[in-house]
Amino acid sequence: MPIRRKRSSPTSDDPRNKKAKVSNWSRRNELENDFSTKRCIAWFHEYTDTDEDVLGPEGMEKFCEDIGVEPENIVMLCLAWKLDAKAMGFFTKAEWLKGMTEIQCDSISKLQGRLEYLRSMLDDPVHFKNIYRYAYDFARNKDQRSMDVETAKAMLGLLLGKHWPLFGSFHQFIEQSKYKVINKDQWCNILEFSRSILPDLSNYDEDGAWPVLLDEFVEWYRENKSMSS
Repeated sequence: MPIRRKRSSPTSDDPRNKKAKVSNWSRRNELENDFSTKRCIAWFHEYTDTDEDVLGPEGMEKFCEDIGVEPENIVMLCLAWKLDAKAMGFFTKAEWLKGMTEIQCDSISKLQGRLEYLRSMLDDPVHFKNIYRYAYDFARNKDQRSMDVETAKAMLGLLLGKHWPLFGSFHQFIEQSKYKVINKDQWCNILEFSRSILPDLSNYDEDGAWPVLLDEFVEWYRENKSMSS
């Protein structure tokens, strides 16, 4: 009867052992790259107490520090829009989970890798308009129907400051005006005005359906131009 040889165990140099290690590493890497709801919730609670369902200003500051973004950076507005957050400075667990699931982020490093994607949404006119409109309800005091003028100036600077040649003049106009609040109709029309009216106002129609706020801005701007020329 022939003697059966014992099957040798793979050694560290054995190709079978190396293949198994590579396979295990690949699988572990895939699992880490897959989105995990459990990991996402655990990440949320790094900025809250375990039994809290709202991430507040203190946690938000640490969150921004962790991802390397200033709280005033416009990318935070883009993220809030993706999460459909209802109040500035706060994320609920439900908002966090819904939005982070959509962008497939369950860790700091994954979100850092998506920041450029979030910024790029501002280059799309439709997305920009949606983010601009969202910003009004997001930033205004929920006890008021309109946005106070100081908040409006800050948000307009964030959204239009680098893109609208007349923003500096409009900001000056608001500073010296009687306006204490900006309503939603005015807010939406400011964007349309910045997109459709030329910097020299040559295509501005006095009989157009612009809010009085913008009619007054044009009048103020032209008066200041004629005085300085």
